[in-house]
Amino acid sequence: MAYHNTIQNYSNVYNYYMTTYAPKPCTPYDSHKKSELRNVYNSIVKLNKEAPIYILDTSKDSCSFAVGMKENARELRNVIASLGDLNENELLNKKTAYSSNENIASASYIGTLSEGVNASYVEIEVNSLATTQMNTGNYLPATEVVNLPPATYSFDISIDDLNYEFQFNIKPTDTNGDVQSRLTRLINNANVGISAQMVKNDEGNTALKLESNATGLKNHRKNIFQVSDEHTSKTAGTVAYFGLDENIVPASNANFLINGEERTSPSNQLTIGRMYQVTLNGVSSEEGETALIGLKTDVESLTENIGTLVRGYNSFLHSAVEYSEQQPKSNRLIHELGSITRYYAHGLTSAGLNLNLDGTLEMDSDTVQKTAMSSDAKEAFSSVMDFTHSLVRKSNQISLDPMNYVNNIVVAYKNPGKNFATPYITSAYSGMMFNGYC
Repeated sequence: MAYHNTIQNYSNVYNYYMTTYAPKPCTPYDSHKKSELRNVYNSIVKLNKEAPIYILDTSKDSCSFAVGMKENARELRNVIASLGDLNENELLNKKTAYSSNENIASASYIGTLSEGVNASYVEIEVNSLATTQMNTGNYLPATEVVNLPPATYSFDISIDDLNYEFQFNIKPTDTNGDVQSRLTRLINNANVGISAQMVKNDEGNTALKLESNATGLKNHRKNIFQVSDEHTSKTAGTVAYFGLDENIVPASNANFLINGEERTSPSNQLTIGRMYQVTLNGVSSEEGETALIGLKTDVESLTENIGTLVRGYNSFLHSAVEYSEQQPKSNRLIHELGSITRYYAHGLTSAGLNLNLDGTLEMDSDTVQKTAMSSDAKEAFSSVMDFTHSLVRKSNQISLDPMNYVNNIVVAYKNPGKNFATPYITSAYSGMMFNGYC
């Protein structure tokens, strides 16, 4: 039991840092082969072997900076990887999907470079979207004292075959609005897949509204979540009083036609033929109104890929600048990024990427397209390719050792070439996240 609680604490604190400081979603590019993980391990061993000995700055600001920059570097690498691949032949060559009617559906291409040659068009007509489940409780006068005896109450929410118990106290002076507000915070902070909010009617009374984050009904279920206090551990009665299990608007599945064939889906996001990732945005306004999904031309795809690269670079640079006041050593990272950009500035400008005074890049779409259609396009974009590879190397370096940009005090340098590999640099970074929880 103690071992299980320790692992749970590790998970909780890591999730806290990830959601508080650097909320970055996982992508397919976060999975790796054994050889790639072996290369990461070897890089860490080499890095630790030659790293100097220094006193760590373990303040909360340094912790959030280290975690944030590591995750921002990961995101930049994933942005670049999503534009084709990290190898020289496929970099920035990803095909780009388009939709003829974004109001009905939008799309992105998820196939490989070779599969894009034979990708076919897809026609989509949307009859209805997948919806969430909503429970709207009883409307009660917000300023009146709760008509329940003071006690410790609890209720259970069942969602995705998991049960979550919520406990809270009601004091003699608590009003309906006080308790509704408390329950709103309690449910939202639990992050169990349900959002809560207080709503008000025309009479000024308030109710608690629960809504699922997920849409649709899977496996012939009748609901996404259920609220009950029939078998809860503390005092029951709040579910009926606040109406948490009443006025239910059930979830529903999306109904649509793909190339004339009717389909349903519990989600508004779907994959078609392992080629397109489609998001249903709205219902066809009239019968027969469709959205045509297909691939853009190579020039359009390249232009969009370069635009995505520019946005990813600028976003990473801005995140580093935001830390510059609290972490002065982060200016070193800003300087390194600037050195990379200035080194390739002439070639980038020729290809249509202009360097601004603040270090960010700005794309001239017309110049990029003209360059892409020229006879020497491959040579003209060579600087862009080299610049992109340099960003990948820099992002990998930051991911391996974000502590290199924290305000640490160097105590001693190791004797070059006569050192043993030590794990302490990486352990120090990991330990910062769990500090106070172990």
